[in-house]
Amino acid sequence: MADHFTLRLADSRMLASSVRHLAFERADGAPFAFVPGQFLQVHFHYADGKPTKRSYSVATLGAGDAMPVQRIEIAVSYVDGGAATELLGNLREGETVEASGPYGRFCLMDNDANGRYVLVATGTGVTPYRAMLPQLKALFAKRDIEVALIYGARNEAELLYGDEFEAFARENAQFRFYACFSRAPRAVPRPHDRNGRVQVALEEIRPDAARDIAYLCGNPDMVDQSFNLLKEAGLPIPHIRREKYVSSR
Repeated sequence: MADHFTLRLADSRMLASSVRHLAFERADGAPFAFVPGQFLQVHFHYADGKPTKRSYSVATLGAGDAMPVQRIEIAVSYVDGGAATELLGNLREGETVEASGPYGRFCLMDNDANGRYVLVATGTGVTPYRAMLPQLKALFAKRDIEVALIYGARNEAELLYGDEFEAFARENAQFRFYACFSRAPRAVPRPHDRNGRVQVALEEIRPDAARDIAYLCGNPDMVDQSFNLLKEAGLPIPHIRREKYVSSR
């Protein structure tokens, strides 16, 4: 059952011109247990007093399945005129918000017997994969498995957590990271860069129905297009796990 709690902002930084990374701690000092891939909900009120809520994947680099952490990290995209942007975009260190969670099943499964995970994301849809990194490292030590992370952004400035994923790829030979730029390539391209949308890299890695399980998270159009591509490649629907991100006012 999901818990309800008060979060106090401990730290924040801008990841891009319109994306803010927020690190919270529970006001009661209790740790937060979650499974990488899950999300929390922030509860607040519109100006007219009507209650509402927004969902954000937990980006915290947890220790593994359901392991408690002291900080709850999320990435928030700014939406013009958005009520959540007004709240979270202007939140100062020490101020609080109400939240609940964790929720969701967009998680790696213990009974998976695949040879490769294909993780695809755009925008802040990459946050659950950041949280999965320690879990993946532990998984590499347990069985022979590969991971391909395909991340789409319009340009280099919008590639959230890119340096962290690149560092993880250098440290773990089983992990490959593809940065796909749909608008403008890097000024100094890197070997893992691809020009175009995520489908460019997705086709390049040749999805294999016999060994792949895919996760899709981010823009609904990307999720739908990638889902169709993977289905046409023969992946069974239970092996294509999806989570769509829709910006709300």
